[in-house]
Amino acid sequence: MPYDLQLIPGAIFAILADVAETHTLTLSDRFGLMAAVMDEHLTEDECRAINRLLRAVQRGRVSLA
Repeated sequence: MPYDLQLIPGAIFAILADVAETHTLTLSDRFGLMAAVMDEHLTEDECRAINRLLRAVQRGRVSLA
């Protein structure tokens, strides 16, 4: 069953700023990233921001809430 996910403009950078301040990736942040990954029209800067967030989680610098 396909889902129609809409990414709010600027949401990726808002998530990045929030995570940089709190060092925590919340459930709503994760849903926002899921919507972003499914969006085929991401800019290169948005893709880099997502990759930075994922690497930070992988390295343990950001915790999941």
